[in-house]
Amino acid sequence: MSAASGTEHSMVETRHQTRLLTLLRDEGPMSRVELGERLELPRARVGAEVTRLAEVGLVETAGPSASRGGRRSTLVRLAGDLRVLSVDVGATSVGVAVTDASCEVLAHAVEDCDVRQGPHPVLRRVAELAAKIRDEAPGRLVAAGIGLPGPVSFAEGMAVAPPIMPGWDRFNVRDHLGGLWGCPVAVDNDVNAMALGERHAGVARSTDDLMFVKIGTGIGCGIVLGGKVYRGVAGTAGDIGHIRLDDFGPTCACGEVGCLEAYFGGAALARDGLALARSGRSAHLAEVATERGAVTARDVGRAAAAGDFGAVNLIRDGGRRLGQVVASLVSFLNPGMVVIGGGVAQLGHQLLAEVRGAVYRRSLPLATGNLPIVLSELGETAGVIGAAWSATDRAFTLSS
Repeated sequence: MSAASGTEHSMVETRHQTRLLTLLRDEGPMSRVELGERLELPRARVGAEVTRLAEVGLVETAGPSASRGGRRSTLVRLAGDLRVLSVDVGATSVGVAVTDASCEVLAHAVEDCDVRQGPHPVLRRVAELAAKIRDEAPGRLVAAGIGLPGPVSFAEGMAVAPPIMPGWDRFNVRDHLGGLWGCPVAVDNDVNAMALGERHAGVARSTDDLMFVKIGTGIGCGIVLGGKVYRGVAGTAGDIGHIRLDDFGPTCACGEVGCLEAYFGGAALARDGLALARSGRSAHLAEVATERGAVTARDVGRAAAAGDFGAVNLIRDGGRRLGQVVASLVSFLNPGMVVIGGGVAQLGHQLLAEVRGAVYRRSLPLATGNLPIVLSELGETAGVIGAAWSATDRAFTLSS
């Protein structure tokens, strides 16, 4: 199944097969009777579709089902040898995982990597990591998914004018990786992938309407409505990091001033932490800066956890600003849950308390009366699980 030419040969022949495969992915093994009931298809049609999918190696039998009276039927499941490669590219790291067709992580590796090196060095490292971990979970590769830390045209499979990704603009990631791996590839924004991961396997399981807020080097929001990612017309929905809070604020990586990201992204926390250290208002960070000559967002978090007053105030101020933006989104979208993740979210409950306080104060009581605002349950695997979900959606869909 080469994607290099921009066309993909699908093993899926009918929309019923798409629905059947998706149901098995989402809910696990089922009998033919259950499949027929859920898909509202006659037993003969279900049997024919299962037979076709078994012939191309996408499904297999999995032993007898629970008795419902009479002869026990045989369970059908996704083939156990199917494998999906999923990639989460961040600003300063890259994670690669191998999952089964139900998006369960079988092997996972994360390492430091600067996305500013450009697509060829970064994707070369992705390919090397993928080759290494595929040996840990051998099987038949049927799809791949990748999340990128910038605006992505989902339809074209490429980043478009990403602020922190020089050299990536309109580089065709989907065709590049499809040609390398010989399978369908789904390319999405990293926060959309994380939102999907949490929705299907994390704290937001079965929540059809949610917001996932990622606070890392940058800040973004993945929006899930009716169980599907909402990307907007051009794929930039949820780019909340560049909402302007102040016309005279600090300069942002996008070239504008006063953006939320310029106040509370990872780079902003590192900048303000270093300023605290140099001013003598944080003994903890001053010690770090003297030892290493720099301060990271993680250092600010450690200082705050240790009770450092200046670091605690940085997190409170940033959390309040983030909460103001999230409050507006909650009033506008009325989601069922808000999940906060990403590297800076490891600042934990001090950050969460500030965000919650701002949202509950500023949003309508009807919107927040039963609104959980929680930290990510999946951590660094949210992105790879979500990318695998997008990949299987692509692999299980009938080619147009």
